Amino acid sequence: MNDDRLRPDDGAPVYVISVAAQISGLHPQTLRQYDRLGLVSPDRTGGRNRLYSLRDIARLREVSRLSADGVNLAGIHRILELESDNERLRSQLGTLLAELQRLRPGIGSRPPSSGQPSNAVVVWRPRPADRPR
Repeated sequence: MNDDRLRPDDGAPVYVISVAAQISGLHPQTLRQYDRLGLVSPDRTGGRNRLYSLRDIARLREVSRLSADGVNLAGIHRILELESDNERLRSQLGTLLAELQRLRPGIGSRPPSSGQPSNAVVVWRPRPADRPR
């Protein structure tokens, strides 16, 4: 019996800090520190207890991996921000491309190089080192 209703979705905050620490392989105090620094911000219960989702645990593992690779916590914070921005922008691009396809069918469905002449213009300017002396 395969009942997906029993498995929480990746964003559902269901794991208390001790379980999240065990799953991620980190100490609970490390999870608290990452929360204080804003690296991983789990949901809170009414009693202010942290509840982690599978997505939070994956992020904890990523923070741990980056730290093991020698990236400091400020660098990790910046990397995570950039990855989040990149994901958001990719999502927006997908939405815009779908809207463009709806408004102008055929755009984006042709291969980039179809053997037909291009109207692209290439401008080349020599760099100072490339210029004759």
